[in-house]
Amino acid sequence: MKPLIGIREAIADPKLIGAALGNPETFFNHIVYIAAALGERLNRQELRAFRKIAGSRKSPRQKVRELWVICGRRGGKTRMAALLATYLALCVDWSEQLAAGEIGYVLLLAPSKEQASIAFSYIRGFIEESEVFSKQVVQPITSEEIRLRNGITITTTAANFRTVRGRTILAAIFDESAYWRSEESATPDYEIYRSVIPPIVASGGFLIGISSAYRKAGLLYSKFKQYFGVSNPEVLVIRGTSEQFNPTLNSSAIQQARDEDPEAASAEWDSEFRSDLSQFLDDEDIDAAVDTNRATELRPDLSKSYFAAVDASGGRHDAYCVAIGHREHNRIVVDVVRRRDPPFNPTDTTEEFANLVKDYGIHTVEGDNYAASWVSTAWESFGVRYRRAEKPKSALYIDGLPAFTRRQISIPNDETLIRELRILERRTSRSGRDTVSDPAGNSTHDDSANALFILINLLRERRQVQSIITTTYQMA
Repeated sequence: MKPLIGIREAIADPKLIGAALGNPETFFNHIVYIAAALGERLNRQELRAFRKIAGSRKSPRQKVRELWVICGRRGGKTRMAALLATYLALCVDWSEQLAAGEIGYVLLLAPSKEQASIAFSYIRGFIEESEVFSKQVVQPITSEEIRLRNGITITTTAANFRTVRGRTILAAIFDESAYWRSEESATPDYEIYRSVIPPIVASGGFLIGISSAYRKAGLLYSKFKQYFGVSNPEVLVIRGTSEQFNPTLNSSAIQQARDEDPEAASAEWDSEFRSDLSQFLDDEDIDAAVDTNRATELRPDLSKSYFAAVDASGGRHDAYCVAIGHREHNRIVVDVVRRRDPPFNPTDTTEEFANLVKDYGIHTVEGDNYAASWVSTAWESFGVRYRRAEKPKSALYIDGLPAFTRRQISIPNDETLIRELRILERRTSRSGRDTVSDPAGNSTHDDSANALFILINLLRERRQVQSIITTTYQMA
């Protein structure tokens, strides 16, 4: 990439980015790290500011390949992502990277369509407010794309690894990547990163990740651990508080947030990765539990004693799931995990699952203790007793954890179930109490995992009862 104009000049010029940005002093620290990442020389004041947000590393001597920015809430992240998309599309000469007629893409990927649309509005503002940029648009602007005379297309969309394949990517911007969730992958940040790096390397392009901090896992945390404060010529990692990146914020309101919830505030405002959140199940424990050498559903063997658990749904939002399993000595074998994704008729699905469990000789199922009253009635109408679990959801998860850590469970190679298990989070409150759930704001669900852990506890209780009976018999 060959800059046609420096980033600071473009920002200062009222005919270019300066037309829509406003007072550049408000964005001083943002401008400093962007200039550094692009290989521009910093003056003494800028160098002092840079070292404070770059872990005291040296300023890069040339453009880096990857820029990762950990920025607090309301720190101007999305606006800076839009500024970078605009600059890279319109102020850089990519002609040597593009064949005649080839379209080069500047992609901005966000956690959701709604957030992508916010970034797109900023980009559109930067272009339409500039008398120079606005003349470079060659087709009517759509809801997601802006096509330019130089053969570049700016696209903003929800993060999905399928959307990035097959394109000539000159620059990719990951907006709030720590919060990316996907129905198709447990690790969409890594999936997309692996997809965009080859075309970016080929084009000599640019990858930017800009996000708030979250838990100590994922691509953003990995880059922070590996490169923050390290003078690497290819990767620059920046971290700063909300107030460092946006000095106009109300400090007293931020302090109030710290007083009310220190852990959340440290992540949202101070860019500290959360210590009260962790991955509930290790990937190694999940992988060890998956039996890849069997059918997804095992046929019933009526010489065995089976149990079933369900996570019911009304058919509009969540999936309806059933899990069936049995014990083999000290090991739990999960024979079936079946689900119906919405929309569906809940009565028809209950009948289907009732017939399924009866095939395994089961006439009582156990479900979430928060299930609606219709669930019990529906199951009983099809000849199966429905019993509510006595334990709350988090207790079921925590009590069922040893089945994975002790490698005492076999589960089918079910992609949805495995993804749900990987994204489960364990949260420790200030009182020391642990809860387990899928991530806040997650677009995926934990319905299959819920049914699985209800089943695990059923089979654990069965084992305990058998042990008591055996011990009592031996004593007698």
